[in-house]
Amino acid sequence: MARLNWGMIGGGEGSQIGPAHRLGAQADGNFVLAAGAMDVDAAKGKAYAESLGVAPDRAYGDWREMLAGETTRDDRVDLVTVATPNSTHFEITKAFLEAGFNVLCEKPMTMTVEEGEEIVRVAKASGKICAVNYCYSAYPMVREMREIVRTGGIGKVRLIVTNFSHGHHGDATDADNPRVRWRYDPSMAGVSGQFADCGIHALHMASFIAGDQVDKVSADFASTISSRVLEDDAMVNFRMAGGTVGRLWTSSVAIGRQHGFDIQVFGETGGMRWASEQPNQVFYTPVGGRTQIMEKGESGLSDEAARLSRVAIAHPEGFPLAVANIYVDLAAAIRGETRDGLPTAEDGLRSMAAVYAAVGSAESDGAWIDARPPMFR
Repeated sequence: MARLNWGMIGGGEGSQIGPAHRLGAQADGNFVLAAGAMDVDAAKGKAYAESLGVAPDRAYGDWREMLAGETTRDDRVDLVTVATPNSTHFEITKAFLEAGFNVLCEKPMTMTVEEGEEIVRVAKASGKICAVNYCYSAYPMVREMREIVRTGGIGKVRLIVTNFSHGHHGDATDADNPRVRWRYDPSMAGVSGQFADCGIHALHMASFIAGDQVDKVSADFASTISSRVLEDDAMVNFRMAGGTVGRLWTSSVAIGRQHGFDIQVFGETGGMRWASEQPNQVFYTPVGGRTQIMEKGESGLSDEAARLSRVAIAHPEGFPLAVANIYVDLAAAIRGETRDGLPTAEDGLRSMAAVYAAVGSAESDGAWIDARPPMFR
């Protein structure tokens, strides 16, 4: 099967997320890096793209040049990944969708709810795919948890407890580091810092596994380092449409925690736990029974978990391969197949609506706020 042409905006040399996308997109031979506008410095971006094998005439100085250049080509890119700063996601994603390109956007998809609703409308009108990189939902054992819930394996879900907390921004003397500072700057990050950066991954995961949507939130935000405008710690309670109760903690000042993303799902007849630092395992406990460890790659798992497991049991699969699973499903969708677990623009919109609701709640001493996007109410 012929490989699809792929283009990347942002994610250049020194980028934290860029290598994961390049490894993930090309891991299965579905995509070839054909075009790129990889840096805000045009010369640097062009040089880096060429060093990765992009032809000189498709190594662009900026995204507008890339849009103009690719639109007129017979071999135009089949997918564009947007891995630029948050404040640019909306403009770039909208422009490429309107020009008839499929797009994978880094999260958060937009800076406002209104922008998110516009992306949903544009994607629908264009007939093109707009996916959002909630890549943690593509780990095989997360898909297994989702299937267990979907098939009634733990009964009705009563409670979800999740957190995404690390300590890598806990040093106040590092506050002016450019890779840290932008995350707490409203002009670049938007209305929320840590919750919009990491917490929405946990919130999306809760909805993804439960097969349900967040209706309302109650939040408490804190900027524990005084120089920060936006929060570096947040506690968010949420309620889902189906009645599930949710508790979410997210922090960047939890010194001693490394990655710190885990989720526990408690149902009527059992409970499950998954942690990103031990992604091959799900701990499952039936009511009145002993805790069991389910392993990636073992027999008896769901078709979804088996399909996305790449190496033999007891061998670790990490973050780049979770990103690769997103690209596997994108390639299938571009070729006309159905992929049930692909995060879409609607997921990105729901996340942004939850961010704004949480900000409003935190400003109102934890009042419960409707977290549904207006267009879905």
